[in-house]
Amino acid sequence: MQSLVRDYGLFILFLLIAMESAGIPLPGETALVAAGVLASRGDMSIVAVIAVAAVAAITGDNVGYWVGRLGGRKLLQRWEFLDRHASRVLPWSERFFKRHGGKTIFLARFIAVLRVTAAWIAGLSKMKWWLFFVWNAAGGIVWAVAVGLVAYYAGEAAAAAINRYGLIAGAAIVVLLVVGAFVFRFVRRRMLEAESKA
Repeated sequence: MQSLVRDYGLFILFLLIAMESAGIPLPGETALVAAGVLASRGDMSIVAVIAVAAVAAITGDNVGYWVGRLGGRKLLQRWEFLDRHASRVLPWSERFFKRHGGKTIFLARFIAVLRVTAAWIAGLSKMKWWLFFVWNAAGGIVWAVAVGLVAYYAGEAAAAAINRYGLIAGAAIVVLLVVGAFVFRFVRRRMLEAESKA
């Protein structure tokens, strides 16, 4: 088993994280946690684990971005019900990514659902690639270092906590963002109505 981990562990880690980042729902973060725990036991190098995880995250996200940018709209236009929905949502999405794209891409790396979807949504929304790349690289590096080192130093207790609370925290943040967006819209509409009456 140890020789298998030494021979193929980093390759498997790269594949899982890159594919998750490109938009395929695989356990990339769980693989990073497991690799960090294995490194704490001496089965892998923590420096190699963090480097591979960061490169995989950046590479996968860029693949997802370009898939969304080059083929996303064509795919949505193939089905009428998706095209109708997209024509309403995409203008808002483009404005959102123009204003908040960098922060969104950085923070998405730490939220399970967004980690899988944010890159191709950024591409679909025509976010500038250089801006996407900078924030994506920053998020990928910080995520790989943070999760890798927590798993390495705290061991299996950290692995259990990250696996248990990561998804819950991610879902809670998404709900808060949606509620926040609705509250912002409501307040803004009220302010505009008040100004028009004044």
